[in-house]
Amino acid sequence: MERRSFLKKAAVGGLAAGTIAAPAIVHAQPKIQWRLAASWPKSLDTLFGGADLVAKRIGEITDGKFEIRTFAAGEIVPALQVLDAVQAGTVEMGHTASYYYAGKDPAFAIATAIPFGLNCRQQNAWWYEGGGEQIMAPLFKDYNCVALIAGNTGGQMGGWWRKEIKTLEDFKGVKFRIGGLIAGEVCKRLGAVPQSLGGPDIYPALEKGAIDAAEWVGPYDDEKLGFNKVAKFYYYPGWWEPGPALVTLVNEKKWNELPKDYQAALKAACGEANTWMPAKYDVVNVPALKRLIAGGTQLRAFPAAVMNAAAKNAFELYEELKGKSKHWARIYPEWKKFRADSNSWFRVDENTDDNFRLHTKYGA
Repeated sequence: MERRSFLKKAAVGGLAAGTIAAPAIVHAQPKIQWRLAASWPKSLDTLFGGADLVAKRIGEITDGKFEIRTFAAGEIVPALQVLDAVQAGTVEMGHTASYYYAGKDPAFAIATAIPFGLNCRQQNAWWYEGGGEQIMAPLFKDYNCVALIAGNTGGQMGGWWRKEIKTLEDFKGVKFRIGGLIAGEVCKRLGAVPQSLGGPDIYPALEKGAIDAAEWVGPYDDEKLGFNKVAKFYYYPGWWEPGPALVTLVNEKKWNELPKDYQAALKAACGEANTWMPAKYDVVNVPALKRLIAGGTQLRAFPAAVMNAAAKNAFELYEELKGKSKHWARIYPEWKKFRADSNSWFRVDENTDDNFRLHTKYGA
């Protein structure tokens, strides 16, 4: 009798345990495997490292259930076709600079950088708190994508030139590799001949003389790609991208299929990459620039005449683009107002402090 009672109680207890455990089984998250196509070669450990960081962190957050494999430029699609691959569903996601696709719509450039635009902190402020993410979303939706910023190089250099640029006249006829259609158009108006090339293709073109000058990122990455071996003059500033943001693009259908906590994991991973990348560049660019100078690189600042002419042409172009792109007409006025308001704050305290702190003899 006692044995039968014990078995009955055990059966009831087992049934209860099964009932309690059932919700956990029902809600167990699925195993998902995605591919990410990047616009960067693996040799650029900070740019490609941003894509790798996103993938690694998502795997850790989801205990390996959301797995993302990263592919460098050219392994699945060329560097400048990442948007197309994500839009078509060839890959579920990509890591790229959206200004590469300004030929499709010039407004794509605003999400990365446009000449004389926002620095890194301003770009983050605009995207996260200034309405940038929301106002850009309809453009990305037109291409079946969801965009999350996932990196920023910080202020970039003005590139490698075979000859000195002493006057505006020296710009004319120069075949110049530059990222993004908007910056290229401004350079064209200054008399240069802009060239669009992905990272892996720049050095061979510069070495063979197919181009006369090229910009990429800054000392650390430029040294890795060896530009100092084929051009002597290193110019600053890179006025066409003072704080370029990189984006993780996700196919919209695939994004909507993700469980909410996987979406949250992806957002968190992109946010971490967005913090990590400029921090790393601010450290590694210092010794890289010292090595370049020690090796014979000659630093040069763009003449004031070039800077002023470039700025004038840039803002004239921005007004013209309002009549050529509905997205530009919708986004640019809001972006321009944010820029003006942000600049009014930055110049009050921080710019004053920077100008003194960076040029004072004290503490040097």
